[in-house]
This record gives sequence, C-alpha cells and structure tokens, in this order.
Amino acid sequence: MPAPRLNRVVADFKCAATGDKTIQLKSLRGNKVVIYFYPKDSTPGCTTEGQDFRDLHAKFRRRKTIILGVSRDSIASHEKFKARQEFPFDLLSDPDEKVCRQFDVIREKTLYGRKFMGVERSTFLIDENGKLRQEWRKVKVKGHAAEVLEAVKNCKLAVT
Repeated sequence: MPAPRLNRVVADFKCAATGDKTIQLKSLRGNKVVIYFYPKDSTPGCTTEGQDFRDLHAKFRRRKTIILGVSRDSIASHEKFKARQEFPFDLLSDPDEKVCRQFDVIREKTLYGRKFMGVERSTFLIDENGKLRQEWRKVKVKGHAAEVLEAVKNCKLAVT
C-alpha cells in the first residue's frame, strides 16, 4: 500500500487501542485527526512528546481534533504508559507494523553503531474529510506539538 499523499484521502485502517477499544480511521470523520508515531513507550523523547500533546490536548479538542499516538508496543505497555503520564488520548498498538508501514514510518536506524529497523518519529494531520493535510517526518520533539497545533488552527477544509 502506498504511503498517504498530501490532499488525498488516507486509506482506512483498524487498530487496537487503549481503553479496550478498536480505532477505525474512517469512523473519526468529521474531526481532524493527529496521528503521531513514536518509537517506544516510556523512553525520554517519547515521554516528552506525549506530555507535550497532553498539555495542549484541550486546545486540540477545542478545534475538534483527535490525537492518537502509535507505536509497536503492546496494549499492556500502552495502558501503563498512558496511565503514568495521564494522557487524555488513546495510544494504538501496532506490533505487526501494518499502520506503521501504511504511513511509511519504518526506517533503518542506528544506535551505538548497530543498525536496525525502527519507527521514525513522524506526525500526520488529517482533515475532517479524511484527507492528509500535513506531515512531519524525522520529528524533533522540542516544540513539535505546538507546531502541530498551529497547523491545526490553519487547516481549512478543502472544497471537494
């Protein structure tokens, strides 16, 4: 499946989420959706990124925007991470990498000289009609959630 393209409808997916839910993308139509992919629960950068989205959550909600975090971690790991950090949004578990591959965020990474395949920190903004409006790849955490909020504020519904 090709990666989503700007100004095109994002292909539907279903994924297990915290709170014993299954999230289906097309069921979120009528809201903007921010999907952020991160490497691993409870690591420093991923914790900070989630906290930043948490701290701005009320501002996203006022703009009818749903935030979803996605990693390959298990639901059990997500539940602990969400509770510990008091995230008011759901985390999606993608252990088989279907959603990660759909959004083309699995990349070769290097840590301490060792190469491996991992999640490249990336964020996607989808409008109320399910169209991809903006994407951020190789995200640097500092200031990122605020930048996404600004993009949400400026996201106008396209005439279709």
